Amino acid sequence: MHPPAFPLLSVQDLKAYFYMDEGVVKAVDGVSFDVYPGQVVGIVGESGCGKSVTMKAILQILEPGGKIVSGKVQLRVRRAGRPDLDTGGPNSAEELLDLTRLHPNSKLMRKIRGAEIALIPQEPMAAFSPVHTVGSQIMEAILLHNKVSKAEARQRAIDAFRAVGISMPEQRIDAYSWELSGGLRQRAIIAMALSCNPRLLIADEPTTAIDVTTQAQILRLLRDLQREKDTAIIFITHDLGVIAQMAHYVVVMYLGRVMEQGPVNEIFANPRHPYTQALLKSIPSVQSTPRVRLPTISGSIPHPFNRPKGCPFHPRCTQFIRGVCDSAAPELLAVGKDHLASCFLYQSQEVTA
Repeated sequence: MHPPAFPLLSVQDLKAYFYMDEGVVKAVDGVSFDVYPGQVVGIVGESGCGKSVTMKAILQILEPGGKIVSGKVQLRVRRAGRPDLDTGGPNSAEELLDLTRLHPNSKLMRKIRGAEIALIPQEPMAAFSPVHTVGSQIMEAILLHNKVSKAEARQRAIDAFRAVGISMPEQRIDAYSWELSGGLRQRAIIAMALSCNPRLLIADEPTTAIDVTTQAQILRLLRDLQREKDTAIIFITHDLGVIAQMAHYVVVMYLGRVMEQGPVNEIFANPRHPYTQALLKSIPSVQSTPRVRLPTISGSIPHPFNRPKGCPFHPRCTQFIRGVCDSAAPELLAVGKDHLASCFLYQSQEVTA
């Protein structure tokens, strides 16, 4: 895929910390990546690596105690035909807006959520209110971001249900979330996210807690919608098999930092960071020797209040260099064309594109 000249979303050295009585948790500690129109960016890593917190920081929906400490989140917002997203700047089709400078509860930030950036949360059962019908909640989102009548909003909600493959949408729009199966709830939350035609969709573990058949259907649905509408997607998961199917570009995170990033084919064919290499070795394949235990990553992710000095992965790394990896954190540098890694093994190498 050849991305357009300008990214739709640019995350630059983003840091988001949680200030608690026990200390400070550096949940996101200097994350940078770009998302281009129509591109699928996969963010992978073990549980607790900061994937979901990064997305919450982008949307300014951090839990109490969380705060964006530094960095930028620049979004290209549409202005033509979208007076609700008027930033007060010059009259142009698109405008670059730093979301970190907006108050989380500001009118503009609330308009951007849903209209420009939509979220598919990890658990749709918790995302939907159990005392309101699914359709009424989708209609609420449509009415918030569009100047339409209730009748038109209902029709748009029905059309959204139909677009995501929900049969009998006219009847199921009046159902409650607890009346729907797991697969239908997942499709309904996708319909809600797409109801206002966002340019960027954030999918946070969208295939968690559903069976493999339904998972395949949901992934196929997201792929088809991305191609038809040219929607950019940030796909958060710990499943590298899903990333291989879905993503154009991959960001590998560990303990709030980016370990490696690059095109999906390059990451899978030529992983450079020891953490990425270890993750890929732990995946079973058709070439795996039967009855042989798969390699695992020794140890576990350090406690957030006891972060190791230097490279955060060095206590578990098989290529650890004493006196180097445990003394300072490596920079994220080029190791190939559009391929970056944060590792001292490559800090002295010069890469030519």
